[in-house]
Amino acid sequence: MKEKTGLFVGTFDPFTTGHDSIVRRALPLFDRLVIGVVGDNVQKPHITPAEQRRQVIANLYAEEPRIEVTTYFGLAVDLARRVGARFIVKGVRSAKDFEYEREQADINRLITGGEVETILLYAEPQLASVSSSMVRELKHFGLDVTPFLPKK
Repeated sequence: MKEKTGLFVGTFDPFTTGHDSIVRRALPLFDRLVIGVVGDNVQKPHITPAEQRRQVIANLYAEEPRIEVTTYFGLAVDLARRVGARFIVKGVRSAKDFEYEREQADINRLITGGEVETILLYAEPQLASVSSSMVRELKHFGLDVTPFLPKK
């Protein structure tokens, strides 16, 4: 039987407790989960270097052999094809997130001829307000953001 691979992609600047929740809840659905760290986000030109973000995430899951962390440039569906993932996993916190992810899923389905499907996992209620943007802003103003970052 063929290995079932899922792909969880994002900028992850930083990787939050919300992202960790999605990873832990998606992992039982797959034999292998690839976390794809976006290397070239044109809408966020001042992000932490991709390799640094990748290493933080890889360290978190170093003990989990079913998780692989990689950086990528370009389209998520191209990475999905390279790693053999038929499913892209996305987390949604709100109706706004849902609409954005629905549109992305529709486009991805169109450009892959239906090869790649998107699975949406809803944020756990206590994590629905946690976002990388919020964490960066709190950090900018000198607040302790460790409650919003996963612990190894």
